[in-house]
Amino acid sequence: MKLKNVSAILLLMTILAFKSDKQAYQIYDINGKESNYSKMLNDAKNADVILFGELHNNPICHWLQLELTKDLYETKKINLTLSAEMFEADDQIALTEYLQGKLSDKTLKDEVKLWPNFTTDYKPLLLFAKTNHLNFIAANIPRRYANMVYSKGIESVDSIDSEAKKWVCPLPMKYDATLKCYKDIFEQAEGHGGQNLPKSQAIKDATMAYFILKNWTKGKIIIHYNGSYHSNCHQGIEWYLKQENPNLKVFTIGSTEQEAIDTLAKASLKMADYIICTPESMTKTSQ
Repeated sequence: MKLKNVSAILLLMTILAFKSDKQAYQIYDINGKESNYSKMLNDAKNADVILFGELHNNPICHWLQLELTKDLYETKKINLTLSAEMFEADDQIALTEYLQGKLSDKTLKDEVKLWPNFTTDYKPLLLFAKTNHLNFIAANIPRRYANMVYSKGIESVDSIDSEAKKWVCPLPMKYDATLKCYKDIFEQAEGHGGQNLPKSQAIKDATMAYFILKNWTKGKIIIHYNGSYHSNCHQGIEWYLKQENPNLKVFTIGSTEQEAIDTLAKASLKMADYIICTPESMTKTSQ
């Protein structure tokens, strides 16, 4: 047998062996073409704002968030700022004091509204920021005000104390009920609660966008961690960012789960600039 034929057979065997491995994830581009982490990282470096859409209980999402943050820091250094849906704006002072070494882990737990999966999924990001003296934005609206929008309407937020309004996006807030992200919520709820339900999500998106823009300056890059829903299809947070700064370079990462990950489902096409696809059987983190 000729050497060229042997080489071709060995190559084919290697490819088949790789394909038979159990893959933990597959990254796709916006059109559903297979891609990889290196390409995603290179494109992310050119952004002003990165919206990293996660599945809250997916360990692959959290691992890649940390890895991407570390790799961005290698080139951006102090020009990198971290931001998250998982911390509410009224906890910013306590969060900053923790980063400065003024608060213990116990005090942080007592003072800040931490998610149940904080220790495994978000603390590593916080510790990375602390170690490297990076800013970390508590970007989300306090949950009580989002709940107020759902139960009493967005006008009710006007009644809160003037100091408390510092933790919410400026009102009146722009809102487009025709955006898919809000239209889907309304339809899934079968109209229950009227527009208050999608508006309670929109005020989260608007507030996160507000604090991202408040902390961004030209030459810096902000990586914001949020539930994939809040940035899917270049809507949600991105829509609000672009309302204020149409020229802002926003880069999005989405996340989805499928039974098999060898081909991206049609429903996930155009979800984001890059889509992380993991098996549905992937072990979950606690929530």
